[in-house]
Amino acid sequence: MTESIRALRQAVQEANRIVVLTGAGISAESGVPTFRGSGGLWRNYSPEKLATPEAFAQDPRLVWEWYNWRRSLICQAEPNAGHLALAELERRKASGPGGPSGFTLVTQNVDGLHDRAGSRNVVKLHGDIWQVRCTGCGAEQRNEQVPLANLPPRCACGAWLRPGVVWFGEPLPEAEWDRAVEASSKAQVFLAVGTSAVVYPAAGLAELAQAAGARLAIVNAEPTPLDALADWVLHGKSGELLPRLL
Repeated sequence: MTESIRALRQAVQEANRIVVLTGAGISAESGVPTFRGSGGLWRNYSPEKLATPEAFAQDPRLVWEWYNWRRSLICQAEPNAGHLALAELERRKASGPGGPSGFTLVTQNVDGLHDRAGSRNVVKLHGDIWQVRCTGCGAEQRNEQVPLANLPPRCACGAWLRPGVVWFGEPLPEAEWDRAVEASSKAQVFLAVGTSAVVYPAAGLAELAQAAGARLAIVNAEPTPLDALADWVLHGKSGELLPRLL
């Protein structure tokens, strides 16, 4: 693995356009429970039963109790060495030939840990748990109150507020997806970090980048479907491996 890390580090240093796709694995290292795996259940409910428009319409209080719990856990979590390494890599690339667009961080996570680590050019494919959106007038605002005073919260117009995240069955935000596609199609190196690479269309960004000429690296604790396509595969914790690329 040492040789792979050395080769990938050189490729990252030489590249002017890098895209990183992160998934739940990097946040799990900070103690944020994942949807999949042993920590995925809450009160015997699976996320697939709670993170849907139908569940919210049927029982908005139950859905908000789950999000209130998730927000309380995320609030206590801290960015780990993997988050910090990506923020540092962005700072270095932003001052290089590629400029601010030389590094794009695309995340499937909604926890905001990348922001807290210092990342700036972040594309949030699945939204932000700290944003709320009115189901009536559509107004959006940031809400970092933990715990929430009222469940479910209401907008000033009187309608229910919902989490500003993408639920199962909902499309990805068009502007964010377009940014991710554009950056991936121009990438010289594409890193998939802490993602199972089974959730589409996000996982397809790696294939898009590779088809456009990018070299592909996988950093994940477990094997992924993308491993067979990758130029480098590093199995382990992102908090241990990513700092070694600096």
